[in-house]
Amino acid sequence: MRVAVVTETWSPAVNGVVTRLRHSVPELVARGHEVLVLAPRPFSDPLPGARLEAVASVSIPFIYGGHPWGLPLPRAFGLIEEFRPDVVHAVSPVLLGWAAVLVAERRSVPLVCSYHTHVAEYARFYGLRAAEEAIWAVVRRLHAAADVNMAASPAAGAELAAHGIRLDLVWPGAVAESFFTALPSLSVRRLLSGRSFGSRPLALFVGRLAAEKQIERLRPLAEAGWSLALIGDGPHEDALRLTFAGLPVRFLGRRDADFVARAMTSSDLFVFPSTTDTLGLVLLEAVAAGVPVAAAASPASSNLLEGLPAARLFEAGDGGSLMAAAGAATAHGLSRAALQAAARDRVLSWQAATDVVEAAYELAVRRRQARRAAA
Repeated sequence: MRVAVVTETWSPAVNGVVTRLRHSVPELVARGHEVLVLAPRPFSDPLPGARLEAVASVSIPFIYGGHPWGLPLPRAFGLIEEFRPDVVHAVSPVLLGWAAVLVAERRSVPLVCSYHTHVAEYARFYGLRAAEEAIWAVVRRLHAAADVNMAASPAAGAELAAHGIRLDLVWPGAVAESFFTALPSLSVRRLLSGRSFGSRPLALFVGRLAAEKQIERLRPLAEAGWSLALIGDGPHEDALRLTFAGLPVRFLGRRDADFVARAMTSSDLFVFPSTTDTLGLVLLEAVAAGVPVAAAASPASSNLLEGLPAARLFEAGDGGSLMAAAGAATAHGLSRAALQAAARDRVLSWQAATDVVEAAYELAVRRRQARRAAA
């Protein structure tokens, strides 16, 4: 098939949507599909075998840290139409996604929409609480046009359903094999720990340093004798440096996936304070690396971590609950290999996850054909 993927985010942003596309698009290409990806300018990192096109964007510094939002201008419409897609896939459609939806409607092209980001909920963290319902109205309109709707997790699907949006498939998260094969590194641990090397247990956070990730919730760990390493960058970094001033907290900046995998295997605990993620792919990566996990309780993290032997949930904003979860997660008594064996039953490969994407495209084609026949 010829597939036009229209995404609201792309590299250099680091998030779950970009991770999915970086793995899934090359897999689709390897299966013989032709793929066009439209993303906001500026972007980096081409996709092997796919055609990647930049469209005009706008950034507002106080909204989502100046994230570039692609604009549904004539160039975007023209690129999709000239490609003559068999399927259009709008990824987390909000603004640029209008181009995908309107072309699909105008040309009667099968349309898939996938929901990955709590954009409406994020608005609260940027002084835009009053815009939540308006954002949901946009999301409902866009997803209502889809032949097939996907969500990033069962919890995200439940949220769609709560807003009257039909869910057809869950696009499962997956993990690269490198997270299972990475080995602990003394030099990486030394870098993560800094001056605390050898004297404190080490907790690791990986992700965007943004207000909605609620990383301040991890302060009790650093106050209670843990060394804390933060991998990632983002608009909230300066505020976090003030929050953790004087504590054994290291800011490592953005790192590649291989370093992240080695950092996970070299840490004593992975911590995930966010309750706003639709899935949290980094949690899957952590359990694949065999590191104990303490995550803030949310529908997504509860579903993902249920039954894993070294994963514990804590109540968001409760320092005592965080410390109890950290202690319980690291007191499991199992080897890293045993933790990874348990994760094998929970974590998919990107090949298996892309099977679901292909199935969504095929279902969209069948449904659109049925609609045409009934018209």
